[in-house]
Amino acid sequence: MSGERSSSATATIGIADPQRGAYRGRFAPSPSGPLHFGSIVAAVGSYLEARTRRGQWLLRIEDLDPPRARPGAADAILRGLDRLQMHWDGEVLRQSARTDAYAEALGRLRAGGHLQSCGCSRSVLEELVQNRERAPGDELFHPPQCPSAPLDGTGNAWRFRTPDREIRFLDRVQGSRSDNVARSCGNFVVQRRDGLFAYQLAVVVDDDAQQITDVVRGMDLLGSTARQILLQESLGLQRPTYMHLPLAVDASGVKLSKSGDAPSVENTDPTRLVVATLEFLRQQPPGELAQAPLEEVWAWARENWRPQRFEAVTSAAAPTTSGNDAAMEYTA
Repeated sequence: MSGERSSSATATIGIADPQRGAYRGRFAPSPSGPLHFGSIVAAVGSYLEARTRRGQWLLRIEDLDPPRARPGAADAILRGLDRLQMHWDGEVLRQSARTDAYAEALGRLRAGGHLQSCGCSRSVLEELVQNRERAPGDELFHPPQCPSAPLDGTGNAWRFRTPDREIRFLDRVQGSRSDNVARSCGNFVVQRRDGLFAYQLAVVVDDDAQQITDVVRGMDLLGSTARQILLQESLGLQRPTYMHLPLAVDASGVKLSKSGDAPSVENTDPTRLVVATLEFLRQQPPGELAQAPLEEVWAWARENWRPQRFEAVTSAAAPTTSGNDAAMEYTA
């Protein structure tokens, strides 16, 4: 096992500064359950992009939300990656140990006038017309001003004040993207009412701390990118490049989720799992590769990795597990 180890809105566009140095990517799972196929897609895609560009692949455990974390899940993730011969560089970064860094960033945002104290309950926000047809799991829209009277004391959340302008960025496989966060999401949470720091703030702080140059992750996080760019700008941090991989969905078209009890792949044959992931990512591995040693699979994958093969692909059905040997069946 590797060590822990308004209509007048202005626009912003950009990519990572090529002078930042060598490629540094990362895989950042949350320990809300065991690895499932969607997790493996993000892991394999980020891993191969790093290795084919002769860069580093770092590992971060996003255990920022204790109520969602499952006992033993973080260690199971490490064992699962090790079993797949996906060896990361350096020590594992755990968000639960970095609250001081997030607090410092929050203080800088407050000092810069970027934050709004908010005592709105979820029920109040759900009554807003912008939230009546919000997709499950999406952060609720919050207008520039709280629709309810602010609370006094320590029970408020902190929200980032979003400027009314377009944020544009180039995704390396999904193409040019644009989002006016003030209109699509509104002021978003950076510290919750219970005191826990929000994902959007933590991920920006950690990407900077780990000197991440390139973010490769699932399409479910594409909608978070503009929010994170706003935070990067406000904190004076570098913007990485982005690549969003196709989302693995079940037969009903619903995203696979650890917390939603998506099937674990911890007992799936490692070679077949990696080959199925390469097929999902349109890499066209030869059929005989499923019978080859795992080292040979990775050698083929590094030599033949072509992200352009899944350009503009946003989602696809995940393969199924069948038989007592836990082999993967994939239908493109």
